[in-house]
Amino acid sequence: MDKNIRRICRFFLILFTILALYLGYINLYLGPSMATSPYNRRLAAIEEKIPRGTIYDRNGKVLAETRNGKRIYPLGRDAVHVIGFISRRYGRTGLERVYDQHLLGISKENELQSIINKLLGRVQKGNDIVVTLDAALQEKASDLLGNRKGAVVALDPRTGDILVLASSPSFDPENLEEKATGTSTRYDLLLKDNDSPLINRATQGAYPPGSTFKLVTGGGMLTSDPTSAYRSVNCRGEITVEGFTLPDIASHGITDFDKAIALSCNTFFATGGLELGAEKLYEAAEAFGITKNPWEGKVQEVPCRPGTLTPPNKMSKAQIASTAIGQGELLVSPLHMALVAAAVANDGIIMRPHLLDRVQTQDDGEIIIKYTPEEWLEPIGQTAARILKRAMVKAVEEGTAARAAIPGITVAGKTGSAQNPSGAPHAWFVGFAPAEEPRIAVAVIIENGGAGGSAAAPIAREIMKMALKIEQ
Repeated sequence: MDKNIRRICRFFLILFTILALYLGYINLYLGPSMATSPYNRRLAAIEEKIPRGTIYDRNGKVLAETRNGKRIYPLGRDAVHVIGFISRRYGRTGLERVYDQHLLGISKENELQSIINKLLGRVQKGNDIVVTLDAALQEKASDLLGNRKGAVVALDPRTGDILVLASSPSFDPENLEEKATGTSTRYDLLLKDNDSPLINRATQGAYPPGSTFKLVTGGGMLTSDPTSAYRSVNCRGEITVEGFTLPDIASHGITDFDKAIALSCNTFFATGGLELGAEKLYEAAEAFGITKNPWEGKVQEVPCRPGTLTPPNKMSKAQIASTAIGQGELLVSPLHMALVAAAVANDGIIMRPHLLDRVQTQDDGEIIIKYTPEEWLEPIGQTAARILKRAMVKAVEEGTAARAAIPGITVAGKTGSAQNPSGAPHAWFVGFAPAEEPRIAVAVIIENGGAGGSAAAPIAREIMKMALKIEQ
């Protein structure tokens, strides 16, 4: 009898232990995400009781706030891919979702204050979020893109502060639940739109980078063999590799490193890529973070697509040559190319990109969380970065990037015209300014825009002028 009782006790003890572990897992591990899940009906009840925090840009301009119980987005379609939206029907996106707990004041940093508020009968308030975006620059970028498909990314290479993430086409975040037809809402139509306006092209776009990738190939060349900076090739207007002919934009004649960047010589960098070989070319792309997610292991502030390229063991020599000039099976996002430019601007160091500046209380602005800039990657050394910078300055002063020039400011840039199977080439530009002490790095892509020097470079110029407060 006693033996049976002991067995039953052990059985229930095991059940209670399993139940305790399960409840602990739910509360401690899944609890925070479940609390702010758009599928959690309690969230709506919480929102009705807690004044949601406001999202501000770096200069104090409102990006999202609650008025009369409704969430308002002053920048509207210009920043929706970053700020996101809140919808009872479609959930939360963007920073509204990522920092939901802070905006509702229910994060772990607020636990003690929540207890005090309950004991004293005070109204619980959400916290405000200050982000690194510059609202004026964001609006400018959106205006410059206009009705064209494409994206603009701008960041501070010294800190990783993201100043602009503009994507076109876009959409209005405040009318998503409105009926557009008899059976479909505006959001339903966005889902079916062939232009994919819901995609954040700045971070999720997958494009061949064209000649802007020559900065990566060049960085690999300089790292592998520093004498690459002083070597020349004879460009005859094309190069043939294993029966595959890769055309150049011109017959450049004797071409050194600086001239190859300035005039975007395919022959020079295809030759350099072949000398590097598949392994080292791939390693150069990895070193610049092309194949990585900058938020890996951190709070994923925006969806980000890592770049892709042919694995080294599957690269033929023809594919090596094509990849070295930004073609082949290589696909990248505008953010990744902005980070490549930032590496050159910041003496070879890429700071981790980020959007959060600080979390602060609504009433008195007391800082609860403050972001500290951190290094992410160091793909090239200081000497290689300065050689690339010198060549990029030459590209603006007397090469393909001339339309990025700003009077009185030394601008460094690189253009690209990326061939693609869906029409005219994509127009690219990456660069930074002032070259001596860079404060802004930019990447611009215009889908099917043609030449990067004529379509993308002028947009980058206007963004840099505004950021540096140059008189128009």
